[in-house]
Amino acid sequence: MNSTKKYAAEALGTFALVLFGCGAAVIAGVTGAGPEGIGLLGISLAFGLAVVAMAYTIGPISGCHINPAISIAMLAAGKLSAKDTVGYVISQCIGAIAAAGLLYAIASGASGFTMGEWALGSNGWGDGYGGGYNMQSAFIAEVIFTFLFLMVIFGTTAKNASPQMAGLAIGITLVLIHLVAIPITGTSVNPARSLGPALFAGGMALQQLWLFFAAPIVGGLLAAFLRKLFIED
Repeated sequence: MNSTKKYAAEALGTFALVLFGCGAAVIAGVTGAGPEGIGLLGISLAFGLAVVAMAYTIGPISGCHINPAISIAMLAAGKLSAKDTVGYVISQCIGAIAAAGLLYAIASGASGFTMGEWALGSNGWGDGYGGGYNMQSAFIAEVIFTFLFLMVIFGTTAKNASPQMAGLAIGITLVLIHLVAIPITGTSVNPARSLGPALFAGGMALQQLWLFFAAPIVGGLLAAFLRKLFIED
């Protein structure tokens, strides 16, 4: 598959992830399904099912990373070239920004819409965000959950694994991660997913964006270095 098609696929996949996942949080999370919206479980399923759908849609083209932390971990593991890593990461960020822009255009059409702190499903931590967890808790959570996410990805895409089930296993893992981490950080484990909404929300979301680049990349690299202890590939 040529590079242009792979990069376009990564942009499309990340666009879909952010639009479905953050869209569920912004549009349906509170008012979209009755007095309490779809809630934590619904938002978690939106992110996980978006990954499942994209895995079977663009997986044969690009491998469906749709996450800079995954691409960088694959580079560290020797499974992706430096050139493609740069192309993937740029494409993922473009897709996420485009999705956040479209989400803003849609959400701003609602009566009484305001752009508060951490708007458009932005990630964050501290007083006023989720459960009010501090920066240390946020960093630890993002590192560990990204590490576990990448271990599942490495395991389900190994040579002796069942490729037909990889997308489903990875999507379910992302649902589980969201179920725990949404109250802590809103769940990133994906720098591009954090970048898009933060650029439009500004304020605290943009100030805290560094953590959602640093922690997932650390977690991904940790998985890349430790996978040989667990996975024969």
